Amino acid sequence: MPTGRLSGNITQDWEPVVLRRAKPKAADLKSAKAVNQAMRTGAPVETVRKSAAGTNKKASSAAAAVAPAWKLDESTEPAGLERVGADVRAAIQKARVAKGWSQAELAKRINERAPVVQEYESGKAVPVQGVLAKMERALEVKLRGKAVGAPAPAGAK
Repeated sequence: MPTGRLSGNITQDWEPVVLRRAKPKAADLKSAKAVNQAMRTGAPVETVRKSAAGTNKKASSAAAAVAPAWKLDESTEPAGLERVGADVRAAIQKARVAKGWSQAELAKRINERAPVVQEYESGKAVPVQGVLAKMERALEVKLRGKAVGAPAPAGAK
């Protein structure tokens, strides 16, 4: 009599084991071979033609009638942001040159990066009131309001 871990009556497990094939994937069901086989066996086959599939044309449907979001924004908002005006650009350059500063030195004095000053002087920057205020204090010239280029009043902070 064997001794060890299995002590007691040993019985066989005679329950059948059924191995099944995996369900076919969606891509396999769409293949031409699978569609033809389904048609031969009489299974229901649904075919739908997608409009303008594989082309660069827009579909002519109700969804295409909706305007894109950028067109809606364009109609309600200005097309572009306002840039620094020519009078402000000239005033900054004139005051900076009068003080004998480079763009980098002005940027250092107002605690900004040199490209910021360059963008303001070239007119590419969108004017920020805080930066203009710092430039006004450093250059002692008005850059905002009606009297652009005029000397800033004494004692202005």
